[in-house]
Amino acid sequence: MKLQLGFKRRHLLNATLLVLGLTLTISFATTVSAQTDIAVGVYNFPPVASVNSENKVEGLLGDLLRELDSTNDKITFRIVYTSPKRRHMDFQAGLYDVIFFENPSWGWENLPVNATRPILMDEDVYVALNKPGRDQSFFDNVTERHLVAISGYHYGFAGLSTDNAELEKRFNIEFSHSHSRNLDLIKADRPSLAEVAVVSRSYLQSHLNNNPEDSDRFLVSDTPDQTYLLHIMARENGSIDADTLEQLLSPLFKDGRYQQFVNKRDLQLPPGIPEPAAP
Repeated sequence: MKLQLGFKRRHLLNATLLVLGLTLTISFATTVSAQTDIAVGVYNFPPVASVNSENKVEGLLGDLLRELDSTNDKITFRIVYTSPKRRHMDFQAGLYDVIFFENPSWGWENLPVNATRPILMDEDVYVALNKPGRDQSFFDNVTERHLVAISGYHYGFAGLSTDNAELEKRFNIEFSHSHSRNLDLIKADRPSLAEVAVVSRSYLQSHLNNNPEDSDRFLVSDTPDQTYLLHIMARENGSIDADTLEQLLSPLFKDGRYQQFVNKRDLQLPPGIPEPAAP
């Protein structure tokens, strides 16, 4: 009888361990599965990120996601299109877990996110039509000028506010969804509508590379509206965390692939990104 009871106890113990092992295996598999599909929010922020007519991601973000996809077969990045004005609401609605090239001060302060270290830097500058007798003093009281800017972007002169109604009360400002349109308004010389466009330096450089004839047409401020560091923002307890994203990027930093992508777009590396390893 004692032997039989011992056998039953051992049998029960083995069964319990088996169930526990299966539970742990299922739990681990679920975690891995949840991390394979990473929803990434993307909006037009050229040349850092943009969406073309075929709804494909371009710019530095397009280069980076394609490289990460090709070198990490256990991870898939799923693109969720949003807009500068809508991106925080879409995040709160759970539509995506990760967004690249954001500054924590751009509306993320009270949201459940963690940030990687800075991986890019840029600045916004003021652009006016270059006219005889016009110099840097034209920008001295820039907030009194007729401004054109992107709806949903965060600007230094506006205290980073994105409330269009509030900003229209405080400034003479016209909003659009395109840097290209804003620069065209400057070139059109319509001071009652647009005297100064606020444009990222990287976009302006890209525009001048493609349109060298505009180099002498624009007066660009020596003092930026703001300079900013850009990070990757990841949802707390989401499909992937900020530390893991940094680990994915680390090989690209070390061998210089990331630096090549940045240089190709006339963008700037922040302090702290390591130099490529010597060949």
